Amino acid sequence: MLGNGKSDTMCPKGHKDLARAARSVPEGHAVSDFPFFTINKRCGLARVGVIHTPHGDIKTPAFVGAATRATVKALTMRQMRELGSQAILANTYHLILAPGSDLIEQAGGLAEFSSWHGPTFTDSGGFQIFSLPDVKITENGAKFKSHINGDKFEMTPESSMRDQWKIGADIHMAFDQLAKSDSHADMEAAMHRTHRWLDRCITEHKVLLGAGGRNLSSEGPKTWASAPERPEEDRFGQDPRPEQYLYAVVQGGIFNDLRAESARYCASKDVDGFGIGGVFTADGMDEMLKTVNSILPENKPRHLLGMGQEPIDLFVGAEYGCDTFDCVGPTRMARNGSLYTYDGRINIKNAKYKTDFSPLMPDCDCECCKNYSRAYLHHLFKTDEITAKVLASIHNEHFVVTVTDNIRKSLLNDTFEEYKKSFLSRYYK
Repeated sequence: MLGNGKSDTMCPKGHKDLARAARSVPEGHAVSDFPFFTINKRCGLARVGVIHTPHGDIKTPAFVGAATRATVKALTMRQMRELGSQAILANTYHLILAPGSDLIEQAGGLAEFSSWHGPTFTDSGGFQIFSLPDVKITENGAKFKSHINGDKFEMTPESSMRDQWKIGADIHMAFDQLAKSDSHADMEAAMHRTHRWLDRCITEHKVLLGAGGRNLSSEGPKTWASAPERPEEDRFGQDPRPEQYLYAVVQGGIFNDLRAESARYCASKDVDGFGIGGVFTADGMDEMLKTVNSILPENKPRHLLGMGQEPIDLFVGAEYGCDTFDCVGPTRMARNGSLYTYDGRINIKNAKYKTDFSPLMPDCDCECCKNYSRAYLHHLFKTDEITAKVLASIHNEHFVVTVTDNIRKSLLNDTFEEYKKSFLSRYYK
C-alpha cells in the first residue's frame, strides 16, 4: 500500500522522527501506519509541513541538494549537512550509467553508498534521457546511448522503477516523457504518454513494495539486512527501507489547459506525492502553479523539479503550493565564480574584487563567508584553485537552503509578504 498522507494531522507523539520509526513504533504497527506528510499551517495555497521518510523528516518548504551522481559537485555530504541541507536528490539516468544501480544496491543503497544518511529522492532520469540527441521514443520506453562510452540502454517505466528501488531512495519520481515544443499537439501527446507510463510505474512500484524491493539484481547482491553497518545513532532498524514512496509527475509544458488535465489525472492515482516537471517560463510559472496546485490534493507533497537557481523561483513556488525544490544551478554557477549575495549575483572573478578584503556576505554564517574575503576568493578563481569551487559551492548552496528556510519561517510567523517584498526588491533592485 502506498503512503497515506493526512492533512492537518500532527505526527503522533514519540514518532516525529521516522528515521528511528522502525525501532520506536508501537507493537503491532508499521511505519506506513503513520502519515507520510503532515501540514502544520496553510497560507492560501502555501503551506508549511513535514515529509516523514524512513531516513528522517524534511521540514517544508525545503531546498533539496542536487546530488546528480550521488554527490553534490565539489561538496562532501558532511558539508551538505553542515550548511543546512535536509535532503538530496540523485538522478537515475546518471547512476545506471555509472556506477550502476546493482552496485549501489550491493552497497546498501544511496544513503549508505554516499554516506548521506538523510532523506533521499531520485529523479527518474526522463529529463536527461529526452534531452539526448539520438534518443528513440516508443510506447514501451526510450532507447538511448550512454554519453560516456556509447553503450546502448533502454529505459521503460518498469525498469525505471526497478532501478530506483535498487538505488534505494526514499522518494521516487515516475518515468515521464519530456517534450520541448511550442506545439500544443506535441505536448498533449507527450502528456498522455506520461500518463500511460505513470500507470505502469504504479503497477511495478506496488509489486516491488509488496516484495520489499530486495534482491532485485540478477547478480545476487547483499540483502539489506546484511548491508554495511553504521553507528547506532544513524541506524533506524534492521531494514533500512521499511517504505518507499512514489511521486507522479505533472506535465503539459506552457499550456495551462494541459497542465490542468495532467494534474487531474495524476491526482486520481494512488501515489504518495507529485513532481511538477517539464520546461517553465518565468512569466507564466505563477499561473501554471496556481492551476496545478489548486487541483492536486492538499494532503500530499509537491516537488518542483529542477527549479531554484533564481531566488524568485523559490518564493513563487512556495507561495503557490510547492513543498520541495531541487536545482543544479547554485553549484554550477558557483564553479564559474557566480555567487549569490542579498544584493544580487556577483562575478567574483571581476577585477574590482582583487583588493576587496570584506567577506562575500557579511551577514552570512557559511564557512566561506565567516573565514574568507572576496579578495581571497578572487585569487583562488584567477589561479584556478580547486578550493575556489569548494568554497563558492558551500556559499551558494547555503544561500538557497537558507532563503528557503526563511520562507518557511516567514509563513509560520505570517510575515511572508513582507519578507518576499524586502528580499526580492533588494536582490533584483
